[in-house]
Amino acid sequence: MKAYVLQEAGGIENLVLSDIDKPKLGSDEVLIETKAISINPVDVKVRPMEELLDMIVGEIRPVILGWDIAGVVAEVGANATGFEVGDKVFGMVNFPGHGKGYAEYVAAPAGHLAKMPDNTTFEEAAATTLAALTALQVLRPRVKAGDRILIHAGSGGVGHYAIQIAKQLGATVITTSSAKNRDFVLSLGADQHIDYREQKFEEVLADIDFVLDGMGGSVLENSLKVVRDGGTIVSLPTHQFSEELKAAADPRNIKLEFVLVTSNGDDMNTLKEYLESGVVKAHVSMTFPFAQMAKAHKQLESGRTVGKAVVRL
Repeated sequence: MKAYVLQEAGGIENLVLSDIDKPKLGSDEVLIETKAISINPVDVKVRPMEELLDMIVGEIRPVILGWDIAGVVAEVGANATGFEVGDKVFGMVNFPGHGKGYAEYVAAPAGHLAKMPDNTTFEEAAATTLAALTALQVLRPRVKAGDRILIHAGSGGVGHYAIQIAKQLGATVITTSSAKNRDFVLSLGADQHIDYREQKFEEVLADIDFVLDGMGGSVLENSLKVVRDGGTIVSLPTHQFSEELKAAADPRNIKLEFVLVTSNGDDMNTLKEYLESGVVKAHVSMTFPFAQMAKAHKQLESGRTVGKAVVRL
């Protein structure tokens, strides 16, 4: 089968399309013939950095990147339950860990998958995995009906799912994006839009219950200014908070949290229900053929992807 193999961390040229054997199937796994792969910022961040590869994947080399897939079950392990050959499935596979998603066939734990809804394409299903799971796992334990929440970068992968899931939870949603994406984020259900190029959110907002920060840096620092005492900030790119940030947050009892998404079949089934009911819709703005994986990585590196970018097989 064809797969993109990364012998060592480095540039896009280190992703080499290679002929390798199909994966051996574990007893609790299913073999998936891959139809679509979702590309995430984490893919392009770990690719050039050995330290991040070690943190997310482990010290195994070579690496096959990719965690978000949708496809058709080709084989079922002896102890795997819930799936049959021919089922259309989707999921985030072995994250954190070695997902091996950039391949024509992927061996995935059955417990990381859900069956695809009938009203969803392979591209849409592949897109509703890591980014959507992140939004779900961050928001569901922390946001309740009536909360006022701020979602930074609402037009991005995690952001566009977070808006929809937060509305499902009954929150009032304020989001930031560029002016050109205003109509898009409002169409997702956002109650208020802030053009980050024209307005400083920290000057127009106050008494926010919860902030989802996908940017870090000054955005995280300024988010402290708008959160109420006792509120919460989850920063996706910040796994260690500075002493200065903690000194500003602690007296006001503001929680600073880092959340790393994890593979979970029950959560995938929740996303399946959201897709079936129309509560959540995937926005796939760009698709690439499997042969153009490098172009997909360049697109994510631009930081300008609206919704999701997906690779088709």
